[in-house]
Amino acid sequence: MVNWSMKKSYNCRDLMEIVRILRHPGGCPWDQEQTHASIRRNFLEEVYEAAEAIDREDLDGLKEELGDVLLQVFFHTSIEEDAGNFNLDDVADGVCKKLIYRHPHVFGDVAVGSTGEVLANWEELKKKEKHQDTQADAVDAVARTLPALWRAEKMKKKAAKAGFDWKDVSGALDKLSEELEELKAAALDGDGDPAEELGDVLFAAVCVGRFLEADPEDALHAACGKFALRFRKMEELAAQRGQTLDKLGEGEQLSLWNEAKRALD
Repeated sequence: MVNWSMKKSYNCRDLMEIVRILRHPGGCPWDQEQTHASIRRNFLEEVYEAAEAIDREDLDGLKEELGDVLLQVFFHTSIEEDAGNFNLDDVADGVCKKLIYRHPHVFGDVAVGSTGEVLANWEELKKKEKHQDTQADAVDAVARTLPALWRAEKMKKKAAKAGFDWKDVSGALDKLSEELEELKAAALDGDGDPAEELGDVLFAAVCVGRFLEADPEDALHAACGKFALRFRKMEELAAQRGQTLDKLGEGEQLSLWNEAKRALD
């Protein structure tokens, strides 16, 4: 039993101390075995669960999930504190300095007239801070761990700052059509790598989404939700007729799909 006094309520210092106890002798064997790599996925999952609480407008859920995210931050920091590399104060120091540096219109004497100017200044200061001498450096610096659609959108947005962009959505749509034709050629005629061409189609679709101001991840999630509803309806319609989808031919399935669409639209 560790030396710990129960309290009615706890704070961030208590959380850091609990993590320290769990990770050291006399604590939890599982926690003591963990590394940055072993709990990397846990970190990502907690962030996504917090995002889902935001989407649901669930404040109680958001409070809980933010606690789980905070736990991950403290856990990773505790690992490095033991290694003598940095502690929680060092982490806070770094982000405080970053915020002050990137807000010269608040903490300095830079004047701004709009949020657009704020964002433009932020990007320029970030490039200097990260030693990104060219726009290509900025494009290449986009995190590879982002969901692929978000990564594509962010890379294209940074390339656009160098003037590499379509003038309007029609150019982006033409490029999407071109990539679709190349995908068809690769998939049906063996002319090229289908996986590579599929990637080009997805990238081109993200470029179209930029002109439509549509978040590609949100758009695809919405499409997934719509598909799930239509598929369920399709299966229900088949069941009402004493049928199962796996026993129907392609034409019958397509007919049911269209019927499901009409029923839900």
